[in-house]
This record gives sequence, C-alpha cells and structure tokens, in this order.
Amino acid sequence: MAASISKEEIAHVADLAKLRFSDEELDHFTNQLQEIVTLCDEMAQVNTDGVAPTFSVTENINHLREDVADNWHQKKELLAEAPDEAADLIKVPAILHGEDEA
Repeated sequence: MAASISKEEIAHVADLAKLRFSDEELDHFTNQLQEIVTLCDEMAQVNTDGVAPTFSVTENINHLREDVADNWHQKKELLAEAPDEAADLIKVPAILHGEDEA
C-alpha cells in the first residue's frame, strides 16, 4: 500500500524551499507526487531475483576533456565588465550573514 501524501506536507516542503503555490497548484502537485509514490511502491513489488542490475542501456562511454584553463589571459577584460571588483575578483553582494548580522 502506497504512503499517503497530504496537501499539508506538500505545502510544508514548498515553504521550506521558499516556494509559494496557489491551492490549485498544491492540489496538482499533491496528486502528482502521490502518483509517483504509488508507482514506486508498485515497482518495489516486482520480483527482480536473478535479474542483473542495469547501469546503462547503451554502450556509450563518457569522453571527458582535460580540464585546462584556456581563457586565463582574459581576466582584465572580464573584470572591466563586472559591476564591482575588489582585489582582482568580481565583488558580489553577501548572501550569508554571521549571527550578529541580519
């Protein structure tokens, strides 16, 4: 039996994520998440004894390039375009504050 997802739980998670939804949107997302949980519960009931795990369905291999900076010489031009800079770095507004700051 699938776990039941309530509208209040969806609203709580949305609040934690700083998201705001209308009642209609909350109903829609609650129904969608309930369908996902139900599908996962149904899939958990499938007998997979003797079935080898599948990690990829293709033979493709990731080809990664070497991580090499090729535009390091453009620093002055980049800083010239930035709205503010300090100590040869782009200065941005603080998003984290200490306990005594708010």
